[in-house]
Amino acid sequence: MSEQTTEQAMSTTTDQRQLRRVAVASLVGTMVEWYDFYIYGTAAALALGDLFFPKLNSTAQTLSAFATFAIGFLARPLGGVLFGHLGDRAGRKLVLMATLLMMGFSTFAIGLLPTYESIGVAAPILLVVLRFLQGIAVGGEWGGAVLLGVERAPARRRAFYGSFAQVGSPLGLLVAAGVFALVETLPSAAVHSWGWRIPFLLSVVLIGIGQFVRSRIEETPVAHKEKTKLPLGVVLRDHWVAVLLGTGAMVVTLTGFYLSTTFLTSYGTKHLGFASGDLLVGTMLVAVVQIVALPLAAMLADRAGRQPVLLAGTLLSAALSIPLFALAGTGTVALLWLGMILYNIGRSLVYGPLPAFAAAMFPAEVRFTGISLCYQLAGIVGGGFAPLIAVALAGKDGHAMPVAGYLAATGVLSAVCVFVIGRRTDHLKGNAR
Repeated sequence: MSEQTTEQAMSTTTDQRQLRRVAVASLVGTMVEWYDFYIYGTAAALALGDLFFPKLNSTAQTLSAFATFAIGFLARPLGGVLFGHLGDRAGRKLVLMATLLMMGFSTFAIGLLPTYESIGVAAPILLVVLRFLQGIAVGGEWGGAVLLGVERAPARRRAFYGSFAQVGSPLGLLVAAGVFALVETLPSAAVHSWGWRIPFLLSVVLIGIGQFVRSRIEETPVAHKEKTKLPLGVVLRDHWVAVLLGTGAMVVTLTGFYLSTTFLTSYGTKHLGFASGDLLVGTMLVAVVQIVALPLAAMLADRAGRQPVLLAGTLLSAALSIPLFALAGTGTVALLWLGMILYNIGRSLVYGPLPAFAAAMFPAEVRFTGISLCYQLAGIVGGGFAPLIAVALAGKDGHAMPVAGYLAATGVLSAVCVFVIGRRTDHLKGNAR
């Protein structure tokens, strides 16, 4: 073998090793961040209300605890803009290390936070501040994690390597649910007094693992190119149409997740007679399906093209919206799970290849800011407003079909946006694939 051939083989081996590290770093880091984000919702339901808002009645306590949960969603766009700016200016790796540290600090601190009984009104104030920091951290995580895979991968594998960060979200949900399932084996008094703190304190171990994995990766090549002084200004001035279209394209994935899990949990227990455990199992089944379906959808997109796969996913999501609620309406647990799984297979066709598709919409120097802004704005519409809209549409009598129609409409909206983006991307930058 010639010296040149040997050097090429060594370079290929090194690139493959670095790609594997990037994939693991994207997956583990995102899983840790979403684990931290998800455990708060469970803790809010179990204990935070009366521990941090004891002066209120039981209903107001619960509402107050979930209001602090919502604050995390409101903070996410700020995190996307802040860390998007830093990511475009200073590099992706630095931002990913910073978001993980911020999430780790705020989560661990919640686990140590004194309650209202100990420090009075300062307790809920600190809880809100720490939840806000969690939201900022997770808002900055997504853009960096997906670009870590997309920008380093070869052109024919960008969707696949971008999907590893997507898998981190359902994996984080599974780990969070598993840890809380163990905590709930304790006596209820122990869970309420101190057991709820365990998942928060355990996060320090996961954060350490995530930081170690991310410290071993190299910066993406595009992060060394020309820098833009104010990426957000450039995005809003020159790429505002792409932001609107990108937000629209992503809406179905976020609306679909929260309506097929969070809203359906409330609707199913209140109007359909399901036990909360049935819905929890359904949500975990959805997570398992996504862990498998997301990389498979991305591999399909690398072969068939990103736009065709996303179009198929958005339209399939729209078509499966009515069967989702119709199957739930039978009152049969197995059919409920089937509806949740089928709908989220369609949604995975969008969510898996989404990072590579979105990355092609923006030039490298403002890409972090651009895709983060799209994703976090879609998060407000899909994660913040969608459940409220669904509750209003269902009304006090629990009418499911208006909600199903609303969910289907988001699929059609996203399909239109994906179609238009594909035409614009082809025109501006060559083949969108």
